[in-house]
Amino acid sequence: MHNTIKNFSQHGTFSFTPENLKRAEEVLAKYPKDKKRSAVMPLLYLVQEQHDNWISIDAMDYIAKMLEIPSMYVYEVAHFYTMYNKEPVGKYLFQVCRTTPCWLRGSDEILVSCKKHLGIGVGQTSEDGKFSLVEVECLGACINAPIVQINNDYYEHLTPEATIELIESLKIKK
Repeated sequence: MHNTIKNFSQHGTFSFTPENLKRAEEVLAKYPKDKKRSAVMPLLYLVQEQHDNWISIDAMDYIAKMLEIPSMYVYEVAHFYTMYNKEPVGKYLFQVCRTTPCWLRGSDEILVSCKKHLGIGVGQTSEDGKFSLVEVECLGACINAPIVQINNDYYEHLTPEATIELIESLKIKK
C-alpha cells in the first residue's frame, strides 16, 4: 500500500537557515517597507526550497510574523497557488500537465507511464519517499507539449518511452 498525500502532524518551529535568512532579507529589501507583504510569494518559495519541497503551517506562520501580516493572508496565498506544496512530497515531485495542449499531444500516455513505472497513483508518494505524482494545470510550455515538471526541471516533447527512461534514471540516482 502506498502513502496517499495527506495532512501530517506539523510539530516544531520553522526558521530560516542563516543563509536563507540572508536571502530573505535580500528579497525584503526589494520592496518598500509599507509593501513588504508583497514578498510573500518569494518567501514561500524560499521556505519550500529549504523544507524538503513543502511548506508547513509553522513555516507559513513564520513568514507572516516576518512580514507583520495575519497568518491567514499567507495561508490564502499558499493554498491558491499550486506551485506551493502544503504537505510532504517525495524527493522527486512529478507534475504532469493535463491542460488541453498537453492532453492533445499525449499527456494521458505520459501519466499512464508515470503511474506504472513509479508504482503509485495520482496524489500518492512511493513507500520509499522518493517519488510523488500529481496532475497540474498549464506549465506554460504548450508549444513543447506534453510536458512534465520534476521539482524545478521541465521535460518537454515527452513520449512514454522517454518518460520511462527519465524515471529509470531517477530511480538509480542517489
